[in-house]
Amino acid sequence: MQIQRPAEGQDEFGQPVAGWVTVTEAWANIVHRSGIEAIRADAPASIVQASVRVPWLAADGVTTAMRVLCADGTAYGIKSILPDRVKRQFVDLVCETGANEG
Repeated sequence: MQIQRPAEGQDEFGQPVAGWVTVTEAWANIVHRSGIEAIRADAPASIVQASVRVPWLAADGVTTAMRVLCADGTAYGIKSILPDRVKRQFVDLVCETGANEG
């Protein structure tokens, strides 16, 4: 699993190009919480919500502007960051995929 941040650059014509840059790679435990159907731009969209548990140090500096990219190519947008402030072993990232493709 990779944690990525948005990155912008320019193509050969100087036009802005948006993309993603990997910040860190880590082990993760992904648990799907729910799947819902929603209407986005007058078309049905499948939205999957998940909890992504990562090691405490791997989550250092993670923000909700970032995403989680799995080995199978699934991208999850990070919606919330829930650190375990007592044991400081894991951080749960509340994520969603399908609405905007991470």
